[in-house]
Amino acid sequence: MSTTAEQPVVAQKGPYKVELLGGYRYAWCACGLSKWQPFCDGSHTSSKVPGIKPVIWTQEKDQTARLCGCKRSAKFPFCDGTHNKL
Repeated sequence: MSTTAEQPVVAQKGPYKVELLGGYRYAWCACGLSKWQPFCDGSHTSSKVPGIKPVIWTQEKDQTARLCGCKRSAKFPFCDGTHNKL
């Protein structure tokens, strides 16, 4: 699959179940190229994925979450089930 600003790489067709810690800052990979899925490792800086940047947020409270693996959720960084339509 080619990568463009509109179509990031599908890292996996399903969510990543992760334990998020309150007060921590996270960077969710939006390009699909990170080796540390679902989190960013800086791979978006390559020329293969122009314009795609990670979603960065500070987690409010401890939480078990399902982070998007297909990179097409409308609720980034969280899974909304979009992978079921791929």
